[in-house]
Amino acid sequence: MTTKTVIKEHRLSGGGSRFKPSPNHGGTFAQNKADSIVIHFTAGSSFESSVNHLCSEKAKASAHLVIGREGQVTQLVPFNTIAWHAGKSQWKGRTGMNRFSIGIELDNAGELTKNEAGHYLSWFNRVYPPDDVFKGTHRNQSHVSFWHAYSEQQIDKTFAICQLLCEQYGITEIMGHEEIAPRRKTDPGPAFPLEKLRQSIHTDRADDGADDIFALSSQKVVAANKLNVRSGPGVDFEAVAKPLFSGKKVDVIERHGEWSKVEYTQTGWVSSRFLRSQ
Repeated sequence: MTTKTVIKEHRLSGGGSRFKPSPNHGGTFAQNKADSIVIHFTAGSSFESSVNHLCSEKAKASAHLVIGREGQVTQLVPFNTIAWHAGKSQWKGRTGMNRFSIGIELDNAGELTKNEAGHYLSWFNRVYPPDDVFKGTHRNQSHVSFWHAYSEQQIDKTFAICQLLCEQYGITEIMGHEEIAPRRKTDPGPAFPLEKLRQSIHTDRADDGADDIFALSSQKVVAANKLNVRSGPGVDFEAVAKPLFSGKKVDVIERHGEWSKVEYTQTGWVSSRFLRSQ
C-alpha cells in the first residue's frame, strides 16, 4: 500500500516520492518559506531526462519538483530553498519570482505542430497520437494551437501536492510561468487546468477541507480530452470502461473525496477535477 505523502524538514516523504539534489539553487527564502507556487512544463522528452538536466550544473536551472506522467515525483531542492525556475519574471509588483515561489515542473512536451501528413510533432520531432493532443487557445495568444495533453495521474498528483504545500506553508498564490513571464514563456499552456487548480485550492482552504469542490448536481460535462473510468475512487483502481471524451454528458450519483461516481450507459468512478457544470 502506498504511504501518504507528507512534508518533513522541507522534503516530501512517502507516496513514492524521491529526492535527487540539484546543485542549482540559492539561499533560503525570506522567513524560511515561499508564498507562491509556479507551474511549468519541462518541454522535455521524458521525466528522467528532465530530472537529469535540472541536476546538471551546466543547466543553471532547477525546480523544487518534477512530476511525471504516471504521477511519479522527484524533488530536487528543499522547499525552504530558492530554486532557479522562474528567470526574469514579475507578478503583482514583485520581480524575480525565484525569491518568492516554489517551482513545479510537469513532464510535458509543450506546444506541438501539425505537419502536412497530419502528424503532431514536438520541437524534438517526436510524433504524438491524437489522444495525447489538446487543441486550444493559449491565454497569451489569439489563435488555436496544439499542445501535449497532461495525464490524469499527473494532474491529480499536482493538485494534491499543491494542496499540501498550501497547507504547510500558507501559500496564497498559484501562477503559471506564462503569467509571470508572458513575453518569454508559454508554460504550462492551455492543456493544464490552472484556473481549476486555483479554484480547488481556494475552495478547500476556505471550507477547511470540506468535500465540496463543486456543488453536486445531477449532470456534468467531461472537460478532459480523455477521462478514465475506474472501478473505485482513485487512480489505483482499474479501468472498467472505455475512456470518456471531452463534451460527454454524465450524471453524478455519488461523491467520495475528489472522485465522482457517474452514470451514462455504464457506471464508474472518475476524477471530479475533469468534470464541469453545464
